[in-house]
Amino acid sequence: MSFDFDTPLNRAGTDSQKWQKYAGRDVLPLWVADMDFQSPPAILEALHRRVEHGIFGYARPVKSTVDAVVAALAARYGWRIDPAWLVWLPGLVVGLNVTAQAFAEPGDEVLTLSPIYPPFMTAPKNSARVSVQVPLILSHAGGSAGNGGTWSIDWDALERAVTPRTRLFYFCNPHNPVARVWRRDEVARLGEFCVRHNLVLCSDEIHCDLILDPALPHVPAAPLSPEIASRTITLMAPSKTYNVPGLGTSFAIIPDPLRRARFVRATAGIVAEVTTLGFAACEAAYRDSEPWRQALLACLRGNRDFLLDYVARELPGIRVEAPVEATYLAWLNVSTLGLADPIGHFEKHGVGLSDGAYFGSPKGRHVRINFGCPRATLAQALQRMKSALAAPA
Repeated sequence: MSFDFDTPLNRAGTDSQKWQKYAGRDVLPLWVADMDFQSPPAILEALHRRVEHGIFGYARPVKSTVDAVVAALAARYGWRIDPAWLVWLPGLVVGLNVTAQAFAEPGDEVLTLSPIYPPFMTAPKNSARVSVQVPLILSHAGGSAGNGGTWSIDWDALERAVTPRTRLFYFCNPHNPVARVWRRDEVARLGEFCVRHNLVLCSDEIHCDLILDPALPHVPAAPLSPEIASRTITLMAPSKTYNVPGLGTSFAIIPDPLRRARFVRATAGIVAEVTTLGFAACEAAYRDSEPWRQALLACLRGNRDFLLDYVARELPGIRVEAPVEATYLAWLNVSTLGLADPIGHFEKHGVGLSDGAYFGSPKGRHVRINFGCPRATLAQALQRMKSALAAPA
């Protein structure tokens, strides 16, 4: 079975946030984590069937939808969940915000590792909680040529960051934006850290199905021990992997019944329900789209390797500091370019990237690029970046 990841599709003039940002400008948008690929045929077929039914009332998941999620987690990660642990949500960021409200009070602190996906820092602040970031360490031992660093956790700094007001730890596994796949010993140590300090562990695992290095398994936090499971809120979704973020379907997995009830209470009256189309897409994603996912991973590995090679050969002053092990996002160090506004400079030359400052990186040090697009689009964007480096700031 073959799938087309090569033909560029025109998203200009559609409802795409990604492309609307630069409407009327010749800028290739490689910023937000939204791929320029059609979703799997199985999802499109499921949506067509659901639309043809013609009635779109309030929805609840049917047994086959739940079974598809449960089976996928068991097959991919050996994690056998009880369907009762599932709490459906209209988005993963919703889950971050609900977790802050459910398990911390105003003024309480939420720990996380930076740089980090911006909602990890804003979700606590939205409800008067305090976000505390512990910077990751970039070491240069091991790794491969050209990107031989390793992003790791500063365990001593993490211990020092805990205070009597610390209630939560937000974990990104795999990590966005540095594309790190956390190893089993690291996930276990982090879980034990949360147990020791009596913290709720909120583990965002939305990119778990996008591991680019086949030798690196995704390790969910919750099943590592009963003690870790009892305090873990795992957030997952089909949205990133199957390119359906606009359908607003995510879920939390909460084994502990008391924490699950507390989480659900925090959603009351403010969290919208998942839609009929969202449930249909979710079931088709997890039950029927594995061949497509494997083809996608092959495409993304090729795009990653093309990107790394091009950066190393053609973009002097830009570095990928560590292996890109997961996601379709690469974290580029542009600090030696000396640009006061790297984002504005690259936009002026036709490429829209994400500003590293939004992820907690110092202004002007990093940008994030989305390589989840046809190779021709990526090649054109990199060529434009090359031209930007030759132009005055």
